Amino acid sequence: MYGLVNKAIEGMIRSQFGAETWETIKQAAAVRVEVFVSMEAYPDDMTHRLVKAASQTLGLSAADIMQAFGEYWVQYTAQEGYGELLEMAGDTLPDFLQNLDNLHAHVGVVFPQLQPPSFECTALAADSLNLHYRSNREGLAEMVVGLVKGLGTRFDTPVTVTQTQSRQTGAEHDEFLVRYHPPQTDHDSPSP
Repeated sequence: MYGLVNKAIEGMIRSQFGAETWETIKQAAAVRVEVFVSMEAYPDDMTHRLVKAASQTLGLSAADIMQAFGEYWVQYTAQEGYGELLEMAGDTLPDFLQNLDNLHAHVGVVFPQLQPPSFECTALAADSLNLHYRSNREGLAEMVVGLVKGLGTRFDTPVTVTQTQSRQTGAEHDEFLVRYHPPQTDHDSPSP
């Protein structure tokens, strides 16, 4: 994974638990990198070790950490200079989710070794959709839940995410039911 991911993990841990906790986690994960370079590729195993060490150090499940990281990632990437790119991907949660593959194609120009996941939306309704997630990486489904929740916050749209299919139980890909409540606009409000 690119250093940007590890930098974001570091940012989340430091902001919520402090620098000492981050150093403890790095040590437990046997990570000796002083500064992660955003554009440099690091072994996936390093990221997994950081998550495992964070889980053990903080007494939280790896799933909880990955979900919190997914939520944090949305805010982090916007602050790290990708906000404009995020804005171009859609004005509503469903639009954004439908454009995730296009967003990753644009990001791939900057990160040439990127191995992005693929997302597909089906069964679109006014208040729900099925989100299909395909990746060559294992164990990131909880991050997807967090990402969708983080996007719900970004779009001021209350959201619930339920995993309906899992690769861990033999499905071909992960699938989520995303229910959302679009924010009301002025023209949605009843007339006085």
